[in-house]
Amino acid sequence: MEQPTISPTTKCFMLAALAIAAFAAAVPATAQTRKPDADKLAKHFAAADKDGDGKLTLQEAKAGLPRVARNFDKIDKDKKGYVTIEDIKAAMASRPSR
Repeated sequence: MEQPTISPTTKCFMLAALAIAAFAAAVPATAQTRKPDADKLAKHFAAADKDGDGKLTLQEAKAGLPRVARNFDKIDKDKKGYVTIEDIKAAMASRPSR
C-alpha cells in the first residue's frame, strides 16, 4: 500500500497547530502557578509584619523576608521607609521574566 504524500503547506499547518496547542496547554499551567506564589507571599509578608500594620520596615524585612530586604530601596520607590505587599508585587511584576 502506498503512503499518502503530505504537501509542504500541510506540514507547515500541522506544525503550527501543534505549536498553538502546546502554547495553549502551557498558559493555564503558568496562570495556576502564580496564585500559589501570591498566597505564599501574603503568608510570608504577614509573618514578617510583626506589628500587623500592613507595612514592612527594613528591620522587619531583614528578619522575615531577606530578599525584600536586599532590594528594599528599589521596592520603596517613594522612600517612605516601609514597603507594602502591593509595593512588593509591583516590583515583582516589573522585573524581567525568567
